[in-house]
Amino acid sequence: MDAKELQPIKQRYGIVGNCEALNHALDTALQVARTDLSVLITGESGVGKEVLPRLIHDNSLRRTRKYFAINCGSIPEGTIDSELFGHEKGAFTGAIGEHEGYFGAADGGTLFLDEVGELPLSTQARLLRVLESGEYIRVGSSEVRKTNVRIVAATNVNIQVAIRDGKFREDLFYRLNTIPIKMPPLRERGEDILLLFKKFAMEIAAKYQMPERISLSAEAEEVMKRYKWPGNIRQLKNITEQMSILMRESRIVTPEVLSEYEIWPTTEEQGLVRVSHAGDAHSYQSEREMLFQMINALHREVSELKQQLSTMSVSGKMSTTVPVSPATMVPVVPSAIIHPHQTEAENGHADATPYAEEYVEESLSIDEQEKRLIIKALEKNRGRRKKAADELHISERTLYRKIKEYGLEET
Repeated sequence: MDAKELQPIKQRYGIVGNCEALNHALDTALQVARTDLSVLITGESGVGKEVLPRLIHDNSLRRTRKYFAINCGSIPEGTIDSELFGHEKGAFTGAIGEHEGYFGAADGGTLFLDEVGELPLSTQARLLRVLESGEYIRVGSSEVRKTNVRIVAATNVNIQVAIRDGKFREDLFYRLNTIPIKMPPLRERGEDILLLFKKFAMEIAAKYQMPERISLSAEAEEVMKRYKWPGNIRQLKNITEQMSILMRESRIVTPEVLSEYEIWPTTEEQGLVRVSHAGDAHSYQSEREMLFQMINALHREVSELKQQLSTMSVSGKMSTTVPVSPATMVPVVPSAIIHPHQTEAENGHADATPYAEEYVEESLSIDEQEKRLIIKALEKNRGRRKKAADELHISERTLYRKIKEYGLEET
């Protein structure tokens, strides 16, 4: 189906966006809906995976039967078998009566198993049996029961890694993954980010009867499109709500406003914001590389300083002209200027090198040098932070953070 044919579906389910990956996911869901094949929906947390199972059920032959959505990650391991498959009276402490379970209650309908990657291995074995034969046994019973349930599962876990680590059954994965559908992350949806922002802003303004909704400046739109959105649509909605409530003086969102909410314009190449997958921790590798680059730049500055001081004329007074390092446009200050209280005799050829060495030692404070580099880059580029960041070979996000750290907001 083309984008125009999908529009009624999007309006019905409140789906906003026109990116190709989203349209492909919706088209696949509609094609598979009229079958009984199992579907596995993958995608990061917060991308809106939960809309596809409802769409599949509503467009299937089972649409008049029951639909249940179960978050497998929210049910304790000790009770999940009972919740899914039911239990007999007295099967365990607290089982004061029979419980049908979702597989019994949803007979003829659809079960959406969200966060299926969180299921315990024992429950995975029970689920595999249902998928293969339609049979299951209640907890505390020996009677085999039958069910006719269509399974749609979703996960934000990397199933291949979970299989490798022995946390997910490979045979269950192939049973669930009959029809795979991938929901794209927000950072890959381009202009959809701006459409979603407008939608959320209008909803909040209407809900709280605000006279004017917030809107984005042209610069802020570029920041929004270049930010990585680790929390995806859920994060975008949350940020939009916060700004809608807290912005009073102006309803125009600028990059400066976004920076207050830690929305930084980053790029894939810089990699300073990395989406957290299951079990991953934030990586500061790029930040370390940036510091190493600065340290190397400092070493080059020191070498240039020594070279310039060693070649200065010593026949008379040292030149008071301040040389400039071509690498970073940072002034290299001679020892005669550093120590103006020294006499001409004391500041002669014999003592010039010790003063130079003293200055070299004093100049090795990384924080001071880093601050000077940032100031000079900002001055050179007339406060344009993107160009200053490019010249310093760091991300704009890191530059924003350093500006705040050194109190250079007014620079």
